[in-house]
Amino acid sequence: MSFQNPVFIPGPTNIPEALHKACDMPTIDHRSPLFGQILHPARDGVRKVLKSENAEVFIFPSTGTGGRETALSNCLSAGDQILAARNGMFSHRWIDMCQRHGLEVQIVETPWGDGLPADLYAEILAADTQHQIKAVLATHNETATGVKSDIAAVRRALDAAGHPALLMVDTISSLASVEFKHDEWGVDVTVSGSQKGLMLPPGLSFNAISDKAMKASESAGLKRAYWSWAEMAGPNDTGYFPFTPATNLLYGLNEAIDMLHEEGLDNVFARHKRHGAATRAAVEAWGLEVLCQVPEHRSPVLTAVMVPEGHSADNFRAVTLRNYDMSLGNGLSKVADRVFRIGHLGDFNDLMLCGTLSGVEMGLRDAGIPYRAGGVQAALEVLGQKFDAARAAA
Repeated sequence: MSFQNPVFIPGPTNIPEALHKACDMPTIDHRSPLFGQILHPARDGVRKVLKSENAEVFIFPSTGTGGRETALSNCLSAGDQILAARNGMFSHRWIDMCQRHGLEVQIVETPWGDGLPADLYAEILAADTQHQIKAVLATHNETATGVKSDIAAVRRALDAAGHPALLMVDTISSLASVEFKHDEWGVDVTVSGSQKGLMLPPGLSFNAISDKAMKASESAGLKRAYWSWAEMAGPNDTGYFPFTPATNLLYGLNEAIDMLHEEGLDNVFARHKRHGAATRAAVEAWGLEVLCQVPEHRSPVLTAVMVPEGHSADNFRAVTLRNYDMSLGNGLSKVADRVFRIGHLGDFNDLMLCGTLSGVEMGLRDAGIPYRAGGVQAALEVLGQKFDAARAAA
């Protein structure tokens, strides 16, 4: 069987060898005191990456989708009103989940490629004088479109209206790649997963929870069993799990967090910004279009690239995979076959990015996509600015 190694999709991301080894541990008795020595650092480590001092953190054996359902089911009751923007496939999926649970969602339809419309949120929240809206949903990084939204602006909208709705944020594709400030931004529930910036396999989801959200969970009416915070709280505090944990992934999580701190979180975030800027320089040099048109909303973790009218992004991806054993992200839903996505997150460095962009440029040629040569050189010039600045300062 052939493997794409490494992959250049927006997740799951490439797993460093150190994390393979960290997960490759013998089975332990998760009912023994040893388990607490794994669990407590993992929960505290996620808290620190989220820039939080006090959030309660629960880790579930699931993907990020499970983390989203956990947030909803612990805080809300059937018939509750929710405010959410639909600006991509993953915000859409969270809205769909709400509706399946019997929640009433006020949807702000937003162009795919735009960030969250905090100004419209502010108007809607100010008009809701009876405080019927119980939660505001926000996707920090919309993986389908390569858009990063301003969560602090959403918090300001809530505060300006004096609105008590819970703020729930999906950081599944931004955690550990884009700076996130759970406490400072007044987030009530932060949802995330293991398979993107944390560089692990899929299988862990996270909820970081404010005191306000924990209080709301006491009266929430949606049914939950596996996803119950109350079931997790007592055992977690004493170093145990209410059911079977993903112990080997927790070993890996602790190692991943150590790796992030060894590089330095600020350095990790700066690296992702550099790689995003270099990728977009390449795209523009090729004469192609980035789906996200607003520069400050462009994601540091992936770039969604539009192919010219009359050409197939999926055919380009297939040709590139066949010729170079290189996997790129596909367009989803509204942008299916119109977009391909370049992931540049997680365990990723300058050399890997240059190889990625070289593969894309060769694939454009092979697939007959109209483009101008020179994208890789444009990226090299952006990447070189860091070293030019270092030499100038020496």
